[in-house]
Amino acid sequence: MYAFNYHRPDSVSAAAAILAKGGDAKLLAGGQTLIPAMKLRLASPGEIIDLGRVSELTGISTEGKVLVIGAMTPHAMVAGSPAVKSAVPALAELAHMIGDPAVRARGTIGGSIANNDPAADYPAACLGLGATIVTNKQEIAADAFFKGIFETALGDGEIITKVKFPAPEKAAYAKFPNPASRFALVGVFIAKTGSGVRVAVTGAGSNGVFRVPALEAALAKSFTPEAIAGVKVGSDGLNSDIHADAAYRAHLIGVMAKRAVAAAH
Repeated sequence: MYAFNYHRPDSVSAAAAILAKGGDAKLLAGGQTLIPAMKLRLASPGEIIDLGRVSELTGISTEGKVLVIGAMTPHAMVAGSPAVKSAVPALAELAHMIGDPAVRARGTIGGSIANNDPAADYPAACLGLGATIVTNKQEIAADAFFKGIFETALGDGEIITKVKFPAPEKAAYAKFPNPASRFALVGVFIAKTGSGVRVAVTGAGSNGVFRVPALEAALAKSFTPEAIAGVKVGSDGLNSDIHADAAYRAHLIGVMAKRAVAAAH
C-alpha cells in the first residue's frame, strides 16, 4: 500500500468536515472493496476516513410501511433482522446470498451501493424496490442514484447515511452466482407494489444495474411466471466475459425473473 493519513471520526458531521478538506480522501465502510484495491495499488487515497465509530449510521428501523437501514449496517445484520424479514423478506434473503460469512460480517449496505459494482446485489434491491438513498445533504431516488459502472449521483463531500425501502406487496430476488466470488452473473429483483411492478437486473448490464420495462409490463398484467415466459430480453448492452457471454446472460435474465416471481408467491 501507499502511505496515507488515517482518520476515525465519531459522527457524520466530523467525517464530512474531513472530506471537505479534500486531499483525495476516501470513506472506509466495511472495506471489502477499498482495502483489496489499495493492496493491489489500484487505489491510493491520501486520506482514509473510517466510519466504523459513527454509531448513528448503524441500525434497522421501520417508519410506517418504510424499512430504514443505516448505511453502516452489515449484511449479516440485514439477513438476520426480524424487522427486515417482516417488512421486506426478499431483502433479508438477498443479504444472506452476499459473499460468505466473513464478507457478510464486514460488508455494509452503504458501502455496497456507494461503490455500485455492476455485479453487486444491493443495487438491484434498491432499484427493484424503488428505494430512497439518504445522504448528509439530500435524498436521492434509486432511479436517479445509479449512473453506471462504479458511478453514482453522490457529490463531493456527500456521505450515505441510510436507505429507505418501501415495503412491497410481494418481492423476491433470484441470483445465478459466480461459484467462486458469489457475485451475480445475473441477479433479478422483482417487486409488486401498489403503483405497479418493478424488475431490476444486476450482473448483466455493461452499464450496471438496470430495469426491464418489457418484463414489468407483462407482470403488471399477470404477476405469474407464465406471464413472462414469452418475453424475450435482448443481448444488446449486456456483458460478455470469460464467465458468460451476452446471449447467455440475456437467457438467464428470463430464467431468474421466472424464479423470482415464483418465489414471491
